[in-house]
Amino acid sequence: MNDRESTLVPAEVPTGAPDGVPAELLEIADALVPGASLDRARLAHGGIHDVVLLPGVAAVRVARRPSGARAMPGRIEILRAVGAAGPPFAVPEPLTPVTTFGERTAVAVSWIDGAGLPEGEGDPDRIAGLLAALRELPVTPELRALLPTPRAHDGHWARVLADDVLPRLPDEWRPEAERRLEAAMALETVPDVLVHGDLVADNVHWGEDGELIGVLDWDRAHLFDPAVDAAMMGWHGWHNLRAAVDADTYRRARVWDRLFGINLLGAVFILGGEPLSSVDSYVEHIVAWLDEYVGRDGEPTPTAAAPGRA
Repeated sequence: MNDRESTLVPAEVPTGAPDGVPAELLEIADALVPGASLDRARLAHGGIHDVVLLPGVAAVRVARRPSGARAMPGRIEILRAVGAAGPPFAVPEPLTPVTTFGERTAVAVSWIDGAGLPEGEGDPDRIAGLLAALRELPVTPELRALLPTPRAHDGHWARVLADDVLPRLPDEWRPEAERRLEAAMALETVPDVLVHGDLVADNVHWGEDGELIGVLDWDRAHLFDPAVDAAMMGWHGWHNLRAAVDADTYRRARVWDRLFGINLLGAVFILGGEPLSSVDSYVEHIVAWLDEYVGRDGEPTPTAAAPGRA
């Protein structure tokens, strides 16, 4: 699908349209999915996108910043390649070309039924099934050409943390951060597999019967250690993850998560050799994570010992 530009025609916003969905986003949704009812439109926020949800029809992803707009075509190609690899769960399918509306860039993808689980909840057998499905999905030539591979850039992710991030940390946190980075770098090398990179909250949809339906938001997909996705599934409670994976995977998952939290760490795994943008903002998030989850002695704080973080 080629990028295209389009001119917005003001949509007839229904009287019952929910509050909180800006008219500009409704107009983009109407332009990309003409004829779809906007009555039940909802707004969700991703890391770099606003998402207009049209239940049962589509999700319209609208880039919030130029960097997200530039990355959108490649990410849509990743969706297509993951779907073509034949996963045993649904993956959003692009419904439209990536389209520019003035300063906003957007695309509509197919709707995936189901919903995410609350933090700390999950069935170990089903967690194990999802992780196995990801780990065993064939890495096709198309995926290999599209996805970042952290090991392919001679430890670039670690150099970014060591050279750009750690020196900006407050003095009281720097030694602990250095220890955590050293532990991650010392992990044994395992074969690279498809890593989703963001298996939290509403990115994994389960049915009312508990069965896996689909996996959304592949923006952080890469080829690396499967324990990264296991660490992501710590969202469902580390006690559940421990019951879902083997001891070596659990150990590596804990080491990855201890390095500034797996959600933050994912940003450096997809750099593909490029510099980290917004370093100061990234450092602020790391400091906030350390303050919340790590004691000054390097041990977990009481908050971190809760089921979702222990």
